Parts: sequence; structure tokens; C-alpha cells
Amino acid sequence: MPLDGQFRCEPGEVLALVGPSGAGKTSMLRVVAGLLRPQSGHVRVGDETWCDTAYDAFVPARRRHVGLVFQHYALMPHLSATDNVALALLHLPRGERLERARHWLAHMRLGDDERARRPAALSGGQQQRVALARALAREPRVLLLDEPFSAVDQMNRQGLYRLLAQINRELSIPIVLVTHDLNEARTLADRLVVLDRGAVQQVGRPDAIHRAPRNARVADLVGIQNRFRGIWLGAAGVPGRGLLQWTLADHSVPAGDAVVLEVRDKGRIDAGQRVDWVVPGDALELLPDAVRSETRFAATVTEARHLGEITLATLSLDVYDGMPLQLTLAGAQRRRVAVGERVGLRLDPLAVHVMPIRERRG
Repeated sequence: MPLDGQFRCEPGEVLALVGPSGAGKTSMLRVVAGLLRPQSGHVRVGDETWCDTAYDAFVPARRRHVGLVFQHYALMPHLSATDNVALALLHLPRGERLERARHWLAHMRLGDDERARRPAALSGGQQQRVALARALAREPRVLLLDEPFSAVDQMNRQGLYRLLAQINRELSIPIVLVTHDLNEARTLADRLVVLDRGAVQQVGRPDAIHRAPRNARVADLVGIQNRFRGIWLGAAGVPGRGLLQWTLADHSVPAGDAVVLEVRDKGRIDAGQRVDWVVPGDALELLPDAVRSETRFAATVTEARHLGEITLATLSLDVYDGMPLQLTLAGAQRRRVAVGERVGLRLDPLAVHVMPIRERRG
């Protein structure tokens, strides 16, 4: 599969590569590590050029100062934790290797007992700490993490998240993370690289991409729930505002209570063009009374899943044949949600993000 796109990661930054299976996330990581040589492209770290096909320049993986952590740890089963880390330091005398290995294992909060154990005698979280210590022992210029926490239970995963944040503060090196877990990416990453079929679709802060995805495919890839169809009607009477006709999935408008929203207009969409649009969760407010107005809608709660401190709710709007809409609720709003209950919903139209649909030409 061809890879197409570019991204950069600054020192002290965590950059997450996200996308579906087969999107090219691990292949991108392998290019940076020197395990995959591209036909065309370049990799630069600081003032060093590790790959530039235009000049036939390629630094092999063994000469790149890269710390690489795999999903399944890749620890030697017959060696202790200390010897596993020391294995990455064969260029040093044995005494210095062991001293540095013990230092990094202690930094990963593993005591004398854990350091002496073989991998089979360690928990998944402890094995991952050994793998991190091994990656950091060579003082890498960049740290590459390939699905590093997917095999770790949730409790240990939270501890590893905190540990990664500490490492990032202390070392201030670029950290590139591959993950299929969107919540993990939003928790850990300063910026996301959204990949699909080997191509970079969008790069930006998690909140910025979530509020303004480049297109409907990106919206799907980053898990935006409330994505709808519409027709752009053109400019409104207020500068910087436009009129959006909310439609059904096939772009038809049912008879009766048609919904037109006055949203932000960047002047890039022609009147009459079909569009996708999204609205972030914090632009939706649950109301106790089911009153209909230009930005208020009556609805019925059809599903409510109470998950710890949040509730995931699905509402069926009275308009448009019971158009479904998802909400994530926290705090006092959760007390008003029960299946079958009638509620109101206020939508902030200025938070709506409109994306033109590129018509296919046959």
C-alpha cells in the first residue's frame, strides 16, 4: 500500500497516528525507525537527515537513535528484566550496561525484586515498563510507540499514561504513538495525524479536529457521532453567516417542520451544494421542557447507558421522522435522563461545522 503525507513532531510533543486497521500507521512508524525504506520521501530528526531519497541518503536502523516499543513487548523470555534492558546497551562495558539498566528500571518504578524476574513472572504492566526502560536506555532522539498499551488492563494502563507524561516532561524528545484507541489518543496526544488507506487526511489538535474535521471520512475516523446531511442555501442576512437546510440522509426534506439553521459562513460553499455537517457535544444542551423553536427541538429519550460518571443517551427528535442524536452527559443533566422521557434540546448553530460533499464524476 502506498504511503502519502507528511507530519512533524516537536521535542516534548506527543503525536498520535490514528486510523483504522490497514491505514498505514505502523508503516509510517517503520519508515521513521529505518525498518522500511521508502521509494520517495525524507526523514529528518533535528539537524540530522536519516532518509532523503532525492540524494540517495539512508541511515540504517541500527545507527538511528530511536527508542521503539512494540505492542507485545518483544522481551527475551530467558533473561531477567535487568538483562533485557542491558541487551540494548551492548556497546558499553558489562558493568556500565547493568548500572544503566538498573537506573532506567528504577525510573520505571520497578524494584529490586521485579528487576531480577524474567518476563513470565511480571505482569503485563510491568513488562511494558521493562520495554519502555529498554527503549529509553540508549537515550534516543525520538521515541516510537506502536500500540504500546493495548495488551495492558485498564488499571495498569492509567499508570502507564501517567508514566509516559512524566517521561515526556523530563526528556523533552519527540514521541510518536500509534494507537487504535481514540480515547487514548485524545488523552495522551498534543496532536493527531489521521490516516486512511496510507494517506494523511488531517493533522491537528484533537479538539480542533473534533470540532472541524476536514471531511465526512475524518469525522467517522475520529468518532464524531452527530453527523448529518444538508443543503447549503447561501448567505444569510448577517455578514459571516449562512443558511443550512437540515435534510435526511438522502438529502430529501420531509413535509412539515423543515429545519433551517443560521450557521457560520466561510464563503467557500456554493448555494445549492449538498453538504455534511457535524455538531460537537458541548454545543448541545438538554432542557427540561420539550418546546420547539429555531434552535430548540422536542425529543424522546430512546436509550440511556449510565457509565460511571457519564451517561450516553440517544434522543429521537420529533422532527424528520425521529432523527436520532447522541449525547454524552455528566453532572446534573444526567438526573433528567430516563428512557421514554420527553425532553428539549438546544443546539448552538454557531458551533456547527459544514463540509461540502465532493460529487463523484463518472
